[in-house]
Amino acid sequence: MDAQGTLSISNLILNASPLVQVVMLFLLGLSVASWTIIVSRSSTYKIARQKADDFEEKFWSGIDLNNLFNDCIKRTSELKGLEVIYTAGFKEFVRLINSGPADQEVVMDGTYRQMKVSQSREIEDLEAHLGTLATVGSISPYIGLFGTVWGIMHAFIALAAVKNATLSMVAPPIAEALIATAMGLFAAIPAVMFYNRFVTKVEALENRYINFMDEFATILNRRLVRVRSEMTQNSSSQTTTTQSTTTNRTERAESPVHHYESNATTQPVYQRGRSFNHPLSEQASAFNRTRTTSEPVHYQTPGVEGERERHFARQTHQE
Repeated sequence: MDAQGTLSISNLILNASPLVQVVMLFLLGLSVASWTIIVSRSSTYKIARQKADDFEEKFWSGIDLNNLFNDCIKRTSELKGLEVIYTAGFKEFVRLINSGPADQEVVMDGTYRQMKVSQSREIEDLEAHLGTLATVGSISPYIGLFGTVWGIMHAFIALAAVKNATLSMVAPPIAEALIATAMGLFAAIPAVMFYNRFVTKVEALENRYINFMDEFATILNRRLVRVRSEMTQNSSSQTTTTQSTTTNRTERAESPVHHYESNATTQPVYQRGRSFNHPLSEQASAFNRTRTTSEPVHYQTPGVEGERERHFARQTHQE
């Protein structure tokens, strides 16, 4: 009590037992930590949502995917959320296409897997420190209750030694013990409330990322189908043109043109007309032209595979 005989919270905390004071100090530390996480995570989710809005607006504006990819590559250290997923997926898609002829299902499966890995990492970053909030919200009331029980126990032990106990003697120890419970609730309530709110935000961002992955995979699949269809049509038209040219040349070779000129004699003079290549050679050359393809672009993978190739190159050079 102060000089006027009223109870003061600061005096109750200072006059509490050492164990209760340790409990109060620990709860104060938990409260500070939880509020630090709350402020930090609130800013993180706001930035993530804003970046997702900006990227989706740019993505669906009709921009060329190659230009968008080059723009993301220039800002590799600043990429967040959807930008990371898009860059990883498009890079893997181009790598699989340029590595040589591959099945369409293999290309799309590899692209989606790469985007899934990037999406999992982004969600992991968004969920950082949420476990701490959940822990603070669950244990703080019990820690405060422990301080309260300890303080009340010591208060009743002290009252047992007094023959004439009054309310003024019982009130201060019980009040200082109840402060521990109040501090436990002060730390737990904001932690639980913001934990539930942040989990909802993370789930919303995760669903947004998954929807973008599905839409982007559909766009890439549609483009791959169109490119493969155009390549097949061009190959078929080239093959048809080559076969037609070969057939015409073969017919000309089998029926050469005869020219006759009038001489002094009545016998016509035979002149050999224009000569043609052998049909077999023409067919072989046409076959070779249809079979010729451009060399695929190979990408060197870092780490173990790259080290193996460099080691093998050094051995070959030494031999």
